[in-house]
Amino acid sequence: MVIETEEIVKVTVIFEKTASHNVDPEKGFTPLCPDELPVKEGHLIVPELLGQNKLAKRRTVSKDIHPLNAEWKATPEQPQFSSVVGENLDIRWKMHCPSGQKGSELLDGLKMLDYDYFVVKGFEPDMHPYSSCYQDLAKRISTGLIEWYKVNEITTVIVGGLALDYCVGETVIDLVNAGFQVILNLGACRGIGTPEEVEAYVNMLIETYHVIVVNSFTEIESI
Repeated sequence: MVIETEEIVKVTVIFEKTASHNVDPEKGFTPLCPDELPVKEGHLIVPELLGQNKLAKRRTVSKDIHPLNAEWKATPEQPQFSSVVGENLDIRWKMHCPSGQKGSELLDGLKMLDYDYFVVKGFEPDMHPYSSCYQDLAKRISTGLIEWYKVNEITTVIVGGLALDYCVGETVIDLVNAGFQVILNLGACRGIGTPEEVEAYVNMLIETYHVIVVNSFTEIESI
């Protein structure tokens, strides 16, 4: 989606105080793995992620690494989006980003060694977190991302990744609640829902959490 504006006004960030976070930019969320959880055009976000990464002193990334015996795995009898019982489960999903398989790989063009901090989540069969900030839905078990930012004196986080209306959005909300200024780069995101649903979700992030939203990293100036 693109936000329509009469005039593009650049958002200014301080390089030394800024981090770029890439949420789950994995092949399992793209048409490169059509049998997993392909988000339309998910494989096209790499140039935008690389662009926003250059604007920040710190670069971080998260990955879903799921076990094949996951309790949330959808079946013909219990399809995707149907409810599932469990303290740290909410709905069923098609198996995606399985450990050691193609779907769990970063998108081509992204290299693990280019990041300063790396989050792995979703590796327990009875837990399916969305946010990069917590290992559980109740948000009691930290991944350390928030703490790492604070130790490194980060005040602003530019966020992009997959999928906008689940893992990206939940990460954005948690970062705002932790006191960071958050810039959501729509050019580096794609959503699972319909265009109308994704637009409504972004508007919620703006109105409720005061998230700054840009269409591209080119609308951000780093000083």
